[in-house]
Amino acid sequence: MDEKKALPQILHRKQVAKSNLFAIEQLELKFSNGVERVYERMQGAGRGAVMIVPFVDNDTILLVKEYCAGTHSYELGFPKGLIDPGEQAIDAANRELKEEIGFGAGQLIALQTVAMAPAFFAGSMEIFLAQELYPQKLEGDEPEPLEVVEWRLSDYQQLLSHPDFNEARSIAALMLVVDQMKSR
Repeated sequence: MDEKKALPQILHRKQVAKSNLFAIEQLELKFSNGVERVYERMQGAGRGAVMIVPFVDNDTILLVKEYCAGTHSYELGFPKGLIDPGEQAIDAANRELKEEIGFGAGQLIALQTVAMAPAFFAGSMEIFLAQELYPQKLEGDEPEPLEVVEWRLSDYQQLLSHPDFNEARSIAALMLVVDQMKSR
């Protein structure tokens, strides 16, 4: 399992679509066994994103309920957002907290960087645990105020079964935090 496999050779690449959020690139690849295939991948801005699990106390976390265009629904999840040009991930995490829930964090702990869909997207997201919250609101880019929802971490299994809590990144963040808190 430690042995690195040779990456396919990129024979040709071209951009086939572009929007404000991402570009779609087509890759003509040749694998080490001689098989050739065409793949498409989304290219993001390349800056990455952050997701933050904010703690009010040792057992109370904050979530946001916001509109998600992809599913045309309101979803429950953790504060998140893109890292701005020149910004460090930890600074982006604190900024997003202030924009989305009206709190900054005195302590941010990096938990893990996760791939968002590596089969077709090169984006990554850094997940943080936020503690020592203090009130501070920044203007965000959301079109409407986000609903902030308190949840007891000790009831995380109920959260996992909540019909509005189904985003894989939020579930991964929750499980990372549950493991982190159990090890304390």
